Amino acid sequence: MGREELLLEVLPPLDWDRVGTETWGDVFRQIRKIGTATFIRSLFKKDKIGKAFVWERVFKPIRQPEWWGGDALYHPPAYDEPVSELERKLKNGEFVITSEISPPLGAGAGKLRHDIEMVKDFVTAINFTDNSSASPRMSSMACCKVAHDLGAGPVLQVAARERTRSGLQADIVGANEIGIRNVLCISGDSPMIGPTPFSQMNILDIDSVQMLWILRKMRDEGKYLDGREMKNRPRLFLGAAASPFASEPKFQAIREHKKINAGAQFFETNLIFDADRLDLWLEQLYKRDILNKVYILAGITSLRSCKMAYYLHNRIPGVTLPDKILKRMDDAGDGAHEEGIQIALELIEALKQKQGINGIHIMAVTEEGVVPRLVTEGGLGMFRDV
Repeated sequence: MGREELLLEVLPPLDWDRVGTETWGDVFRQIRKIGTATFIRSLFKKDKIGKAFVWERVFKPIRQPEWWGGDALYHPPAYDEPVSELERKLKNGEFVITSEISPPLGAGAGKLRHDIEMVKDFVTAINFTDNSSASPRMSSMACCKVAHDLGAGPVLQVAARERTRSGLQADIVGANEIGIRNVLCISGDSPMIGPTPFSQMNILDIDSVQMLWILRKMRDEGKYLDGREMKNRPRLFLGAAASPFASEPKFQAIREHKKINAGAQFFETNLIFDADRLDLWLEQLYKRDILNKVYILAGITSLRSCKMAYYLHNRIPGVTLPDKILKRMDDAGDGAHEEGIQIALELIEALKQKQGINGIHIMAVTEEGVVPRLVTEGGLGMFRDV
């Protein structure tokens, strides 16, 4: 197995019963299984392919235990009919608009219902964040239930930061029962940017890639992680976050490739402020032959102030604002809010023209009232059913 293929391999979550223990016993048992003499001879082989074959027989069963069965391959969905309106529109080639609503801080859902009613006719689906900035709010699950009851298409966000593997599986089965089909698997913000006192930061039971793998197997194979068969499989349209500018495009594309292999069917990108630079990332996805295996919704927001612009630029990983946009916000003075809307409209216009971009994801950041304006003035009305 080559180095790149190893990077793409979906590794299992830790077996916490064995953390801190030695694994040499497993290695020696595998060596005995294939033959000690065979392994020793491989150490002196000049044939790199033959040597790699022997070593893979030793180490792969340790790296990929039978209960997990991970690999570095693409697994297309094992179903044909779309499970949600979001998936149906994307499959039909429609340019889709989704938005994001911040869950309320308290138990009251009055404003939440108001915001959902305000945007639902302008978008295909609405995301509800899962304790963004590591700060507790109403759960994404509860918000999705409210949206579903109001006739809006919900997208359940699930942050790996605060999920165990058993909790994840239970939540998804429950979400499916109440009609939630779209699930976005994300890593979640570090507790370091949340309120003090901080929660535990050195234990992560699963990551976003492993979540995708677990949910894909539940959906396509009808199996829990422990191997139990499910009588009724969940119906899921699986998504993930993509961050085109988090690292060099060719390296970032490997991360995205791994998520697609694990089960991601759509991406919602981090905030985009440089449409031209996005081409470098899209080109790398194309070169890896995965641009046709995922739907991409480009993340957009309208800047409300210079303070917000510099906060995003300096504090949010994977988000950078070109100097020309920062200067426009500086020069706008009291008109910074309107300038931010005009910048968002220009970006929407540029993104609509790009091959590989299947829609726009509007992150209003507590200003949901701007969504109808961006959709209408951005010429996105032609892409939606009202």
